[in-house]
Amino acid sequence: MRKLEIIRADLTKKKHQQAILDITDMYARDPMGMNRPLSDDTKRRLIDELEKFPCNMHLIAFVDDNAAGIANCVFGFSTFYASKVLNIHDLVVEPAYRGNGLGEALLAAAEKEARKEKCCKVTLEVREDNRAKNLYERFGFSSGDPRMFFMEKMIGE
Repeated sequence: MRKLEIIRADLTKKKHQQAILDITDMYARDPMGMNRPLSDDTKRRLIDELEKFPCNMHLIAFVDDNAAGIANCVFGFSTFYASKVLNIHDLVVEPAYRGNGLGEALLAAAEKEARKEKCCKVTLEVREDNRAKNLYERFGFSSGDPRMFFMEKMIGE
């Protein structure tokens, strides 16, 4: 891999906004995402809504100044530990950059940010059939004890 730089996104910078939009949309189109693009409405509103939401953090991986991956993260809180939690909501590497350790570098950067923020843990959810599950296990993530499941109930629309 060439020159790698992972930075915490500044949502006031157009380059960072575009990287988040483009890579999140690419992920949405992937079979591990929604298998369809983000709606035009979501694309139009995403950055404005993120700016209103105080508990988010985004890491962007640039390779030779090209956006190559992102980690969209959200801070939560653990009542059991009376401490912040960092949840990696999306971890995405552009297909052309996969297999070069970029996912691991983004995970390491997220963990570093979580330590700076004094979080008690880093969490993520992964589809059982996602090949990235192996990466997460190598990086020290587990399904927990007791085993936890991520469940959802869609509301609205």
